[in-house]
Amino acid sequence: MKKALPKFCLTVLLAALGLAPAASALAQAKSTADSAALQGDARSQELIDAARKEGELNIYLAHPSVPQVTAAFSKKYGIKVNVWRAGSEAILQRVVTEARGNRFDADVVENNAPEMEALHREKLLQDAKSPYVANLMPTAVPPHKEWIGISIDMFTLGYNTQKVKKEDLPKSWADLANPKWKGLLGVEAEDQGWFAYVLQSLGEEKGIKLFKDIAAANEPTVRKGHSLLGQLVSSGEVALGLDLYSWNADQLKEKGAPISVSTSASRSCNSRDSD
Repeated sequence: MKKALPKFCLTVLLAALGLAPAASALAQAKSTADSAALQGDARSQELIDAARKEGELNIYLAHPSVPQVTAAFSKKYGIKVNVWRAGSEAILQRVVTEARGNRFDADVVENNAPEMEALHREKLLQDAKSPYVANLMPTAVPPHKEWIGISIDMFTLGYNTQKVKKEDLPKSWADLANPKWKGLLGVEAEDQGWFAYVLQSLGEEKGIKLFKDIAAANEPTVRKGHSLLGQLVSSGEVALGLDLYSWNADQLKEKGAPISVSTSASRSCNSRDSD
C-alpha cells in the first residue's frame, strides 16, 4: 500500500499586500520586510503595538472555521478583523486583480496551497519570520517561506447512507466504471489536488484513461465547491462523492444528515489500483 500524501489545503500568508508601511506604528522608516523579519523578545509586543495603532486587519479566507480564530484574535488583542470569505479561485483572482490596480487591501490570505504558490509566482507575498515555525513539520513550510501550512485536509469517499450500503462501497477506482454507479457519483469541479494524488497512485496515463471511462459510463455530477458537494450527498442527489473533505462530512453527520465517510475505502481504492 502506498503511503497517503497529505495535502496542505489551508495556508496562511503574511502578505505584502496591505500592511501599509506608511501608516505603520513600527515607525515610517521600517518597511514591510523589516516588520515581517522581526525576531527576538521584543517581536510580539512591537507587532501588537503596531497592529493596534493601525486599528484593523483585513483577511481573505476560504476555510469556514477560520472566523473562529479571527474572533478569538479580536477578543485578545482588541483589533478589528474584516473578513471576506470566498472560494480559493475567487480569492486568488481578487488578490491579483487588486494588485494590478495598485490596490493592496489584504493583510492576510488563508487559502489552498496551489493558489498560494500562484501568488508566490506573482511576487505578491512577503516572507515572515516566526518562532512558531520551528514547531511545525518541515513540509508545512515551502523553501521560500512565503506561506505556512496550517492544516492537513483528508479527502474521503462520502456516501449517503440511505442510498449506498457500506458493504457496496468501491474497492478500487476501477469499480466506479461499473454501470451500477450511473447517475450516482459526484465530484468537485476544480479539485486538482485530489486528482493529482489519484494520478500519483494510479499512474498518469492509466488514471486519466480510467476516469475518462468512468465519466463516459456513469456521467458523474460535477459541482463547484466541496461544501456544496457534501450537501448534495446529504440530500441524496449524489449517492457517492469522490472527494469530500472529511471534516465537512463529519459536520453534516453531526447535524443528523444521512452521510458517512469511508477512509478505508479511499485507501483501498488507491492501494488496489496502484498494485
